[in-house]
Amino acid sequence: MPGNFLAQDLATLWRMRGLVWVLTRREIAARYAGTAAGIVWAYAQPLLMVAAYYLVFDVVFSMRLGEQAPTRRVGAFLIVGALPWMAFCDAVGRGMNSLLEAGGILQKNALPPVLFPARAVLASTLVHAPLMLLMAVAYLPLHHFSAALLALPLLLLLQAVLCLLLAYFLAIVAAALRDTVQVVGFLLSVGIFLSPVLFPASQFPEAWRWVLWFNPMTALVLGYQNVLLQGAWPGPAVWGMVSLWLLVVAVPLALVVRRSRDQLVDWL
Repeated sequence: MPGNFLAQDLATLWRMRGLVWVLTRREIAARYAGTAAGIVWAYAQPLLMVAAYYLVFDVVFSMRLGEQAPTRRVGAFLIVGALPWMAFCDAVGRGMNSLLEAGGILQKNALPPVLFPARAVLASTLVHAPLMLLMAVAYLPLHHFSAALLALPLLLLLQAVLCLLLAYFLAIVAAALRDTVQVVGFLLSVGIFLSPVLFPASQFPEAWRWVLWFNPMTALVLGYQNVLLQGAWPGPAVWGMVSLWLLVVAVPLALVVRRSRDQLVDWL
């Protein structure tokens, strides 16, 4: 069964979790090696973006959204969607390239390939998750520390799992077909326009609103907006679509893992 190979890879990750943690720490250190500020740069860019959104849209221009939006303040709305989207793009982009970058290591050492996408995704998650938790504190006036905040760690976990499955799938496909990197890079750059990050889903033309669900981050972004902007528990549509996307990615991933089992190292 194709699923057996994927299950074996996931079991390997758990069994080798100590090695995964060591590789992840080295990955984070390597990303910012040689810079004076070090890992501070990982937080400086998103924090400066948050400050820019707040100052430009909420302070200088005092722009407001319509009545059906999760919040009237444009800057506050953009920040809640932009941070998870940045984390998603970083994790998927780095994870997709992880096997190509580790080709030399895999050709010389009999290591499970899944270690490298997992390392990249976990490193990105560890960098961005604290920002999301900090945002929960900053948005206290909107959600008042309601019980819905309990959904935030679950949303973060589901996003990390989705990123891992998608990154592993794309990493294998990219090893077989290098054009994948360019195509996915383009899709990540334009995907923000087919999501409720830049505008509320309610303001998207109703006849075309279904298109938003083709973006794997749509449901998660809506969930973050529910929790942080409204203090509300995400509805069944959010959990249902996240689960569907996990299944949609897991099925082809199981197939490519089985098909590439004996050829992957040669592709690299």
